[in-house]
Amino acid sequence: MNEVDIIKNLKKITKNFAALSLNDDVCFDKERSLVASIDTYNENIHYVKFKNPDLIIKKAIRSSISDIISKGIDPKYILITFSGSKSNFNKKNILKIMKSINQEQKKYKFSLLGGDTSFSQKSSFTICVFSYSKRIIKRIGCFINDDIYLTGNIGDSTIGLSILKKKIKIPNKQKKYFVNKYYKPDLAYGFHRDLYKFASASMDVSDGLLMDLKKMLGNKKFGYVVDFNLLPKSKYLNKLINEKKKLFMNYLFKGDDYQILFTSKRKFRKTILKYSQKWNQKVTRIGYITNNNSDYLKFNDKLNKIIDYQGYIHNFN
Repeated sequence: MNEVDIIKNLKKITKNFAALSLNDDVCFDKERSLVASIDTYNENIHYVKFKNPDLIIKKAIRSSISDIISKGIDPKYILITFSGSKSNFNKKNILKIMKSINQEQKKYKFSLLGGDTSFSQKSSFTICVFSYSKRIIKRIGCFINDDIYLTGNIGDSTIGLSILKKKIKIPNKQKKYFVNKYYKPDLAYGFHRDLYKFASASMDVSDGLLMDLKKMLGNKKFGYVVDFNLLPKSKYLNKLINEKKKLFMNYLFKGDDYQILFTSKRKFRKTILKYSQKWNQKVTRIGYITNNNSDYLKFNDKLNKIIDYQGYIHNFN
């Protein structure tokens, strides 16, 4: 059984309209203008051991608030649960964590309201994010012929995690860049406030671009075409791909990017350019939605049907 199977079973007992039929990364009670999301980060799964707690908590917070930001609204409050051992949460580490939380509060304008602590052999963080809004941009809402857009770059964070896991070796200058992008993803903060003016559907890229795009289609008998050559990459990742193409190309689809993935009607192309310039935010049109019930990657004008969506999924077998 995996997380998709569990969600399918939970749908049978989830009746409240605010749950959005479990088809989104947030819940939304329109009557009360309440939006909320929750995420958990476990040692040896989402991060490597309990090194750099000041950076781990930054990663956890940014990954959590990206769900809310991708809905076109600001995060307002957060609750944090800490779980770990005596060595994890000694005075020195707690001070580092507190400093980082305070820095993130100032940067992203939210407030820490509280949380919980518990003892465990391995560390973990659970973060619940709340906000208020009369509207959100749902994950499922795209139309045939909609353009597909992506903010920022993808692939950097996953390479950073692979470096920390000692799966790949690269020069120190590049190593520092990728590890930094893993711990501190660049959220499209600011730009998200204008999403409602043009986006038909929106979500953050966490499990992998191709897999998340599939989620965006929901049960609609739509498909998509993504142009590989248009995927936004940093100069450092471009360099790695040019040197060892096959080895690094797949990192573009492994997730952990926390960029905003959204769709929009073609008539809004100039509008999107306008707001990307306003917020100095990199925004790239990478493909389009089709009426074909299959998904394709475009390589040099040739369409290749996607069979392996790659990305990440929690398995409980």
